[in-house]
Amino acid sequence: MLSRVADSLYWMSRYMERSDGILRMLKINYASSQEDLTDEFSWKPVLKIFTYMTEEEADGIALHSRKVLQHMVTNRENQNSVYNVVTMARENARSVQDHISKELWQCLNEFYHLMREGWVEEALENGDPVNVLDVLIKQCLLYYGTADITMARGEGNIFMNIGKLLERGIQTATIVDTKFSRQNIQEITAEPADLRYLLLSLSGYSLYLRTFRSGFEARNVVDLVVLNKQFPRSVSYSVHKMQFNFERFYTQRANIDSYNTVSFMMGRIKSKVQYSTAETIIQQGLHSYLQEVITSLNEIGVALEKHYFAYF
Repeated sequence: MLSRVADSLYWMSRYMERSDGILRMLKINYASSQEDLTDEFSWKPVLKIFTYMTEEEADGIALHSRKVLQHMVTNRENQNSVYNVVTMARENARSVQDHISKELWQCLNEFYHLMREGWVEEALENGDPVNVLDVLIKQCLLYYGTADITMARGEGNIFMNIGKLLERGIQTATIVDTKFSRQNIQEITAEPADLRYLLLSLSGYSLYLRTFRSGFEARNVVDLVVLNKQFPRSVSYSVHKMQFNFERFYTQRANIDSYNTVSFMMGRIKSKVQYSTAETIIQQGLHSYLQEVITSLNEIGVALEKHYFAYF
């Protein structure tokens, strides 16, 4: 497969995973803002995760839910808005139409045109934002389902899966790190409602209730979203499946030096997460641990670009 094609499939998948993560986070935080009766709710953590705003710029809209939603969803000046992320995903898909299914292209194209419709911005400003976000989240789910049942399990599918899982692992680690700031697990004093919203934003609320019967505890939340191998949005699941997909290249015996370099990096972060426990994370410090994970995943992204996409 040409490096240009691999690059486009990889980034198409990363952008779609990013848009899904942004939309879920916005929906749950908007619900939280409506229930917070203390007038202390702030969008600043969300803006810190998903935008490149300065502290001063974030402070300017952090208390205004609809301004944040408009900035994060439809603002064309915001490089990381859902509008721009979906546009970039669609542009990558357009450049490799011969390598994706017709149904997947139609799905992305429809999502792109939906984002351009005026009613989306109008509803975020004057209507019910939750309904808008639900419609957009369903488009992401449609993309995932279409990709799963229509794409051949070849090299293209490998690059798509790696992009999706790499983006997901970075997102989850960043969300947990930002939410719990720089506290150690045993020092976290988050309210049960805050932990619940965190789980909802990662679609882990139901699994948490089935796994832990003792109520909401920060230590258990970290255990689920970082270390649980069965939770599809956990860091552990993401790095394990990412390496699993990458290992499929080995059977082709091509670019063995590049394969060995990237495989070593993936194996190292997989081992770190796989053999971590809540106790070892407490020893190292939650912030330090998550920053190490994020750095390692970003380095894998750079290595993929160098060895497979010919950026360097």
